Amino acid sequence: MLCTLALLSATAPLAIDMYLPGLPQIGADLGTSASMAQLTLTSFMIGLAVGQLAIGPLSDGLGRRRILLIGTAVLAIAGLACALSPSITVLIAARFLQGFSGGAGVVVARAVISDRAKGDHAAKLFSLMMIIGGLAPVIAPLIGGVLLGPIGWRGIFVVLSALALVMLVGVWRFIPETLQPEHRHATTLAGFRSNLATVLRHRQYLGYTTSFALSFGALFAYISASPFVIQDMLGFSPGWFSVFFAINAMGLTGGNAVNSRLIGRFRPRQLLTVGLAAMLTVAVAMTVVALAGVDAAWPILALMFALATSIGFIFGNATALALGHVRHLAGSGSAVLGALQFTVGAVVSPIAGLGGSTSIVPMALTILVVAAGANILMHTLTRDPLKS
Repeated sequence: MLCTLALLSATAPLAIDMYLPGLPQIGADLGTSASMAQLTLTSFMIGLAVGQLAIGPLSDGLGRRRILLIGTAVLAIAGLACALSPSITVLIAARFLQGFSGGAGVVVARAVISDRAKGDHAAKLFSLMMIIGGLAPVIAPLIGGVLLGPIGWRGIFVVLSALALVMLVGVWRFIPETLQPEHRHATTLAGFRSNLATVLRHRQYLGYTTSFALSFGALFAYISASPFVIQDMLGFSPGWFSVFFAINAMGLTGGNAVNSRLIGRFRPRQLLTVGLAAMLTVAVAMTVVALAGVDAAWPILALMFALATSIGFIFGNATALALGHVRHLAGSGSAVLGALQFTVGAVVSPIAGLGGSTSIVPMALTILVVAAGANILMHTLTRDPLKS
């Protein structure tokens, strides 16, 4: 069950990282510009955010299992639609559908765990799920690079469709209904608005959710700017960039692994506080290095690794603490968390990349701002650590 939920939550890195090497080929095959080809990534991200926001509250009314089955089935169809797209317009629309339906797996996977567990147990399960799902950003670019030559970008979308079918079988076989009818809420539009308003009014939920989303913003700032920093500024080849990217992804996974072992000895909020403080410390050090004009590779690479590792102590704990405060509306709570997560990622990405291949200052300052915000909002909006 946990492996299936992890695979569902890995929809985004799989659907993004596997096809990225084929973007130039997409533009050439469909006779369009690079910017139009890049819109296929934008449309997927928008679909993922909108899908989570719409499907999360829906699962509070209709249950989890039915939504997961429908969502993964549509995800498989959307993958085939991408593979068969005759034009860039159709591909952009198919990618939106792929993101929207993939949002079902991402948002409901979190809600299923919140239905089944709470407190330390929930934090450990979220960390374990992220360890499994954390392998996706490590292997997806490598798989995409290997497959692009033999089967092309259309073949990669066929592979993504096949993975969606594997998810569908996993949901059918391993995931029961975790939200019983007596605990469900209205599925009307007014009910949706009421559920979303309820979770947005919860002060502690907002504290943990914003700390999660801003921490994701720090990670995404690094992800979006690192190709230019590592390859253009530091002079490493694309192959070495893939190696460093994989090492940092392993740092994130390792942080989650250590975090899961420490839960029980320490409360999730204590571990979250340590993770947020470590992220802010790394951000300060990175900003000092950037403003000092240090262009040596290893200090910058070491700080990137430290940043990814510190975030491993944040995601699982923040998710468990946030959803633990709105367990009666876990779908809606998960929806807001996911939508805010990718909205912050979309906003910080172009800002962090302002330095292009000439400066790491914008990346460092962006990470510093969101890291500071995550610390301030978590401590300001949450109260009574013993009860959290």
